Amino acid sequence: MPYRFAVALAALSATACTMTDAAPDGAPIAIERESITYSTEPCFGTCPVYSVTVMPEGEGVFEGKQHVATTGTQSFRIAPATYRRFAEHLAAVRPREGDRNISHGEPDCGNAPTDMPSITVRWASNTGAADQNLRLYLGCRSAEADRVAGVLKSAPEMLPIAAYIGKR
Repeated sequence: MPYRFAVALAALSATACTMTDAAPDGAPIAIERESITYSTEPCFGTCPVYSVTVMPEGEGVFEGKQHVATTGTQSFRIAPATYRRFAEHLAAVRPREGDRNISHGEPDCGNAPTDMPSITVRWASNTGAADQNLRLYLGCRSAEADRVAGVLKSAPEMLPIAAYIGKR
């Protein structure tokens, strides 16, 4: 009898912990089991080049590379609510699945000048799920590229990294 009770309790416990990583409409949602890395790439000029990674529990790491006020690695903290707002903001452009590349030769790019910077966002799960990446070349000219650029360009303002980046 005690064995049956233990088995039944274990089965009940397992069903109570079922989780989902997708919204009802199938769109990805910001989950609190992943880090988000936002990084910029060089241009032909003095565009700031850096990456910033934030974790759901509030840890953040800024790595300044070129044309920023602070080069090297800086750690910072944010409130979990700030992480959630940042994740929700970026969810508007997150690929539904896999990776997305908006750059030269891709359908959503259009005619693009050269020598512009790019922005890459990586959603990295700590549960073993596949990472997702979004890369946008800022020279792309299309309605979709403009929409994605609007979201991505405003994202760093949601984090306490302005002093590390400096004047743009």
